[in-house]
Amino acid sequence: MSQINLELAKQLIESAEKEANEIKVPMVISIVDEGGNFIACHRMDNALLVSIDIAQNKAWTSVAMKMPTADLAQAAGAGKELYGINTTNNGRVVVFGGGIPLWKDGQVIGAVGVSGGSVEQDIQVAQSAVQVFSELEYLLNG
Repeated sequence: MSQINLELAKQLIESAEKEANEIKVPMVISIVDEGGNFIACHRMDNALLVSIDIAQNKAWTSVAMKMPTADLAQAAGAGKELYGINTTNNGRVVVFGGGIPLWKDGQVIGAVGVSGGSVEQDIQVAQSAVQVFSELEYLLNG
């Protein structure tokens, strides 16, 4: 599991969708590789259309900044050192939670981005995908 492929992306999306169903919030779940390139995106029935771009941009931001978007939110607030970063990269940088990088051997190899609920709900659903990623990595690498 040195890179994110479609098979792995589907497993991560399945886990995230299960969590979204449990909290009864339709979500968009996006997976990107280490370069921020699109691997897969899943829009649950009745998920907001605006969430498609937001989920993809959360995943991209997590890879580009090598951090969860929730952490970036803290650094990008008014008066903080990264204030205004969301205006860079053609507005693609997202500064609220729901994007989480996927780490392997100290390197970011991809990310998950989730949008459709509150920020807290988006983070919760994204974390379910990250948890499955961690479990799969452990099973494969012992």
